[in-house]
Formats: sequence, C-alpha cells, structure tokens
Amino acid sequence: MRTPKELYPGERIIYKPELPACPHCEGPLTMYNYLAWDKTVQTLDRVLSIASRPGHCSDAMCPEHEARFLSAEGQQIALPGSTYGYDVVARIGWQRQERRDIYTDIRADLASQIQISESHVRYLYQQVYLPLLACHERKYWGRLAQAAQQHGGLIINTDGLAPEGGEPQLWFIRELLTGLTLRSGWLSRFDQPTFEAFLHPLGQLPWPILAVLSDKQKGLLPAVSTILPVARHHFCHAHYLKNLAQPLADADSAFKVELGKAVRQEVGVLIRAEKPTETPQSNVLTVTGLLPDDLPAATGPEFPQPESSVTPASDAALADEVVTHLLRHTRYLLTLKGRPPFCLAGIETYQRLQGVVTLTNELLEHRHDPCMARLNQGIRSALPRFASQYRDLQQGSAYLQDIDQILEPPDDSPITGEQVSRQLRTYLDDLLHLSDVSPCLDAFRRHLDKVSTSYWPGLFHCYDLEGLPRTNNDMESLFRDTQRRLLRTTGQKGQTRRALQRIGAWELLPRPPTEAECLDALRQVPPSQLTKEQRRLRRHRERFRLRTRSTRRINAQFNKLRQQWLSLAATSTG
Repeated sequence: MRTPKELYPGERIIYKPELPACPHCEGPLTMYNYLAWDKTVQTLDRVLSIASRPGHCSDAMCPEHEARFLSAEGQQIALPGSTYGYDVVARIGWQRQERRDIYTDIRADLASQIQISESHVRYLYQQVYLPLLACHERKYWGRLAQAAQQHGGLIINTDGLAPEGGEPQLWFIRELLTGLTLRSGWLSRFDQPTFEAFLHPLGQLPWPILAVLSDKQKGLLPAVSTILPVARHHFCHAHYLKNLAQPLADADSAFKVELGKAVRQEVGVLIRAEKPTETPQSNVLTVTGLLPDDLPAATGPEFPQPESSVTPASDAALADEVVTHLLRHTRYLLTLKGRPPFCLAGIETYQRLQGVVTLTNELLEHRHDPCMARLNQGIRSALPRFASQYRDLQQGSAYLQDIDQILEPPDDSPITGEQVSRQLRTYLDDLLHLSDVSPCLDAFRRHLDKVSTSYWPGLFHCYDLEGLPRTNNDMESLFRDTQRRLLRTTGQKGQTRRALQRIGAWELLPRPPTEAECLDALRQVPPSQLTKEQRRLRRHRERFRLRTRSTRRINAQFNKLRQQWLSLAATSTG
C-alpha cells in the first residue's frame, strides 16, 4: 500500500480564463459555478493548491456555447492528472540527460525540495519528459517551410543503429537543413516493402525532397526511388571508402598476425617479461596504499645527479631502463588495432618496428648491450620475410588515399560532380592499365573498379547540391553520442542496450540547450498531443512486458494473460 504524501500548500490559487470574450462570436464569457480541476501541486520552490474555474460563451446560439475555456496560465503549472509541476519534469530530464545522473541520485537531489520516490522519478522521465520532447519538436513546421522555400526543397539523411541480439533495428530520418527529426522508429525487416512503409510519409510532405543521404543498403535503394523518385540519392563516402578498403583491411589483418608471430618467435622471450632485477620479489612491480613500496633514489634524465655521484653501476641501471622501455614499446606494437579504411594496423606495425631497428642500431653504435642487440637482431630477422607483402599493402593504401583526395577537393576550389566523376574515372582507368603489378594488387584494383561502379550513381550529388554533406558521419555521431551518454548514465553495456531497445527513438531526440528553455518548451505542448505520444511509447514498450528479471512483475503479467485466456470461449482439448 502506498504511503500518502503529507503536503501543506502555502498558497491557494483559482485560475480563470484569460480570454475576455468568446473567440468565435466575441460575446462575453460566463464563469461556470464549478471547478474543472482542483489539486495540490509540488513545484521546486513551493507547494500550491490550484484550481481552474472554466468559462463559456453566454450566447446560446453561438457554436462554441458548450465549449469550456480554461486558464492557459493554470495549465502551465502542471500536467493534467499530475501533482508535479513542469519545472520538476524539466529538472529530472535535464539531470538525466545533461548530468547523466541515475534515478537514485536525481531523487536524492530533489528530496530537499519535493516528496517523490525513485520509481516516480523514472516514470516522469520515461513516460512524461521524453514524450514531451517528441511533441515539442513537432512544433517546428515553420522551420521546415522556411528551409524548403529558401533552398527549393528539403534534404534528408537516414541511417540505422546496429541491432542488438536479434532485436529490430532502430532507424532515424533527419532533415539536414534544419536538423529536425522527421521519423524515428524500429524496423523488424530491411527489405524494400519495409523501407517503403517507413519512407511513405515523406512523399506526402508539401515540399519536394531534393536529396537523400544514406548508406547503400540493399532494400533502401529501390524504396527511395519508388517513394521519392525525383530526389537524388547520395551515398555516404565514408562507407564507400570502407567497402573499397575491405579486402585490403582483411589482408592487412592477416599480415599483422603473421608479422606478430614472426617477431614473437624471434624476441618473444625478451618482450614477455620485464628485465630481471636484484629485488627478490621482482614480479611485484609497483605497490601503493597504506603499505607502499619504498622507492629507490631517483635517477635519469628527469632527476639529474651530480657528476661526482655517477658510477658504473648507475650507468648499467640507466642502460637497463632504456632497454626495458624499448622492450615494452615492441610488445605494445604487436597489439595495435586497425581502423579501416586509412588506419591499417599491419602497415603501422611494420613501419614502427623498422623505427625500433633504426633506433637500436644508433644506440648500439654508441654502447653495446646484449639484450638490445638480441632485440635488434630478432626484429631484423623477422621483417625481411614480409617486405614484399608490406609494399603491396602500402601501395594499396596509397590507392585509397588518392581516391579520398579526389573525393575531397580543397574548399577554396569549387568543383562540380561531373568534374569529380571524370577525375575518379580517369584514376581508376589508369590503375587498371598499370603493368607489372603483383596478383594481390591486381585483384585489389579490380575490386576498386567494381565497388566504384556500383556506387557511381550516388557518389557525386554532394558537389552540386548545397547543404548535402559527403558523409553520414553526423548521424552516426548522434548514435555514438547517445550510446555514450546512456553508458555513462547506466554504467552497464547491457542496460545501455536495453534502454536503446525500449526507448531509443525518444532518447535520440534533441533537447533545448538550457534547462530554462527546456521548461518553456515543455509548457507549450498541448496535453492532447502528449496523451497520443504516451500511447505510442506504451504500445512500443508492450513488446517487453515479459522481459524482466522481477518475479513479481512476471507473476503479475502471467495473471493478466491467464485472465485474458480464461475469458475466451472454452473449446474441447480432446
């Protein structure tokens, strides 16, 4: 049983309509002799007892005679059916999204101002604040109309967040000129009919769609051409380059693995362990706390000692320190990870191992050290076996760099899509006519031509249409920022995935830049729109009714299912 809140209002306010006359016939308004609503509301600074006395048109012949007119100021204190002010809802949303607070911390922060439970904080954020944001963004039709008039139409981009665990994929459609969200929701399939249903409302807009920016999903291409036949479909250059680099990245990954095996075979014993010292417990490296290790006297370049104190023993210690750092660096180089298309770990590992060889050659000329000599000799023995592969990979990487430079001309030299198209076609043809290339590079240059041909119809629209970016990176940044924010808030990857599955479409919505602007925006949302949006959210969350670890909730859901089933007409079970 819930514990009733003990609230003591500090002020009683009865609101009346601000309208001086009927908006239809301009006749005088008469107040009803009852209150439309009467409740106690908690705000951040006080507790209020508020009510609203409705008015109506006194002319019985007026079409608006039966309509009730309420106070707009009173309705902006709190939502219908809620005893918490809009300022409480805005504060909860702001702390959750801006400060990344968990519900327990938000409740503790509000405890000195209002009486509220942690579960109600969660309810107000998920079931009230997020739907209010969605309703708030729908108010900006004027910005869409202005952008369409200024540019002759709208430019949209669409992308999907990678699904988790076989769940439907979250997709997002945004208008690029205004940054407004047009549609956001989950798709259970990724074929042409599904994408057509998702894009269909865009074809009903009163303004033309100039261009669509997206990746090259198979089902999306025919759907865009069907729903938006006039729009230019531009493909993301970043994904184009990643697809170009795929076989090179695979070859680089295999190259790095083999290179790492060869280097470990030569110097693995050296780099797997720290250089032994005279300390009995040498495997305990660094200890702090109430019982820390005693540190030896500091020496080295950062702590120079007087020349008179330098001894052969200190020279040996400094030499051991240099060798230890080189061993650690070599061990680190074998763990590098690549980020295609341009950051390839195998190429980088080979180049930086060459740098270790160059440095150790220089150091050994000055002073010989057996351990450093073994490191130098081991790496020098391993690298020549991979020189040919390295040259092929480096040349393939140079091809990608050249293509990227063609696609990204300098800002100070305006260029058309036709010019970029000719440059890229000429470059690809030149590659195909190169002689004396290795089989690996021959296969790669044919792959470059094949992938480019498939992307060709959608690669060059961005040069001819102002406001159309080359890549879809902004949308992907939105996905990453949302995931990063949720991860910082929940602290668990599993909870982050759960939040994206259950309320991700609402979490992706932008919020006003300040808490005050957020509060003002929430107050402008009509309650009828909020009710519809809350129904949308509840309908989506119905999919997850039985996905909970709570036995109490599962039993409650089972009881509902049992009652629903037993209400059906009985049939023979045989």
